[in-house]
Amino acid sequence: MMEQVIEAVPNSGEVRPFTSHGQAINRHHNYVARERHRDILVTRKGAVRARDGDLGVIAGSRGARSDIVRGKRNPGSFRSCSDGAGRGMSRGEAKRHFTVEDLKHRTESIECRKDAGVIRETPAACESMDAVMAALRDLAQIVHLGRRVVCGFTKGRRFWMAKCAR
Repeated sequence: MMEQVIEAVPNSGEVRPFTSHGQAINRHHNYVARERHRDILVTRKGAVRARDGDLGVIAGSRGARSDIVRGKRNPGSFRSCSDGAGRGMSRGEAKRHFTVEDLKHRTESIECRKDAGVIRETPAACESMDAVMAALRDLAQIVHLGRRVVCGFTKGRRFWMAKCAR
């Protein structure tokens, strides 16, 4: 299905035309799957499957990189790993601590909202990707480092796009 989206979007008239030169990674999170571990259902909330060779995305904050990873099939984690950087402070604390100017400064190269309504999502309120990836070293291997270029909200859902360095 992801391949169909990649084919349709450039011709939609909604975004500037582009050509995809790589593999699409459809990153599900917050789901249940029947898997063979000990005949159980695995519920992943804030996590992605990381079987041996599975490609996934570890999302950073709106100002940080997002890494493409390959799973290491760690049985102790039910072949899972984190789906991204967590919060370093609560949304309320972030709203009290940061300003719109802080948000603009930390997201200057990223296409995203930069107003009081999203201060709670400032990159400074989230864990660093270096710390996240260090914690995941036994679960996933970095394949590509991504640079965030777009981050937004639509119909209550977050979306983002990153450009990978080769």
